[in-house]
Amino acid sequence: MSDDIHIRIEGRAGRITLNRPDALNALTYEMCLAIDAALIEWADNPVAAMLILDGAGEKAFCAGGDIAEMYATGTAGDFAYGRRFWADEYRMNARLFEFPKPVASFLQGFTMGGGVGVGCHGSHRVVGETSRIAMPECGIGLVPDVGGSLLLARAPGRLGEYLGTTAGRMGPGDAIHAGFADYYIPEAHWPSLIDTLVETGDWEAIDRSALPVPDSPLAARQAEIDDAFGGETLRDILAVLEQAETGFADDTLKALSRNAPLSMACAVELVHRARLRDDIRHALTQEYRFTARSMEHGDFLEGIRAAIIDKDKAPNWRHDAPGAVSPAEVSAMLRPLGADELTF
Repeated sequence: MSDDIHIRIEGRAGRITLNRPDALNALTYEMCLAIDAALIEWADNPVAAMLILDGAGEKAFCAGGDIAEMYATGTAGDFAYGRRFWADEYRMNARLFEFPKPVASFLQGFTMGGGVGVGCHGSHRVVGETSRIAMPECGIGLVPDVGGSLLLARAPGRLGEYLGTTAGRMGPGDAIHAGFADYYIPEAHWPSLIDTLVETGDWEAIDRSALPVPDSPLAARQAEIDDAFGGETLRDILAVLEQAETGFADDTLKALSRNAPLSMACAVELVHRARLRDDIRHALTQEYRFTARSMEHGDFLEGIRAAIIDKDKAPNWRHDAPGAVSPAEVSAMLRPLGADELTF
């Protein structure tokens, strides 16, 4: 097995440690497959009473998927690699969401994108003082995926639309308020708590260790967010913000102006669809319809170029303004894929 991930049974727990600290534990295709294989093996293994997920280093649990290979293959005209990566990753996300035993994840530093798909579908999601959780995909021409559209749909009020389109980062209090985490425990206590879990398999030790939830700036802005993001489409949201003339509206419009218009318009629709069905497989299927098309018909390759290849932070999106995306274009990106639809 690759040194990028450490998978083993210790005591009463199945343990998965992401081990690429120099790359902020970014998730490779091989790591996704290894996690999936472990989940299949441990689901019925009586030795493993629970699952523990953590990441090496202090900076990140997992800052996202390793997208450099997707850029290399996609710019060469090979869209199959990315589609295969996403399909297998999404199946792993579903398996984590549906895992029949308690799943504890320890989310220090950055947990973003693909890291959310590993760390935020469990039953006992622990954050600490450095935790920063986000779904920043619209900034690279993608949509909140890995089951993130369902997490966003379950967030209070219209936080899902707000977080999904602005790529806003959540500290520990916000992450718990929005439903991306469950427990606040100072990170200095994590090693001893994990030792206890390994020794006993007693997941209720997490409940006993938790401290009061820190303040949530998002909760303080809930009413403002709900008013602005209650529309059916991105255009509706923009219309409200443009008329508001408040500091919040100005800051939000600035954040939206940086991200891919097509991605944001589709993200709003994906959150709405996930809210109607509240089903992980349905959410992942809808997300895959976009990601499968994102290289050829979306802004994903341009978003990666601007973010990590040329690093000029100046993407040339297909649409010149957030409100320029038509309903027909959203429908085209999210229509069924026929024989290529995601299966489980």
